[in-house]
Amino acid sequence: MKKKIEMKPSNLSNADDKDIKKEIAEITSKMDKSVLAIWASDCAEHVLSYFEEKYPDDDRPRKAIEAARAWVKGDISVGEACSAAFAAHAAARDARDAEEDIACAVARSAGHAAATAHVAGHAVSAADYAAKVNSKERIWQHKKLLELKDDVKN
Repeated sequence: MKKKIEMKPSNLSNADDKDIKKEIAEITSKMDKSVLAIWASDCAEHVLSYFEEKYPDDDRPRKAIEAARAWVKGDISVGEACSAAFAAHAAARDARDAEEDIACAVARSAGHAAATAHVAGHAVSAADYAAKVNSKERIWQHKKLLELKDDVKN
């Protein structure tokens, strides 16, 4: 039987990605869609520079992140957020076609962040795509999620 690791920031380095991902899934399943959209946007923005270095003139992923945040504030509709999500996914396809796997994952992350306005489950997909950028990303995501969770409690 596998020993459960309590997920506190101090012992995350002892956990593997699967354990952290499971903990993230448990936390996000109990969170409001607006909070998840903020977290998904933060996850996508944390890695956005990888896309923008390769495609400095393509702002579709950035606009998707901005759309997710605008939806949370009530400034745009779900439909408008979804349009931004579709545009970010088109940017991801363009990057994939150019064999830029990391840039593609970042754009997908941004697209899922915006799509969280439609379905809360997209938030975890945004994090999953962002985690493809580097092995430490999931630890950052978990820490950010705990911060948001604490902010919501207070």
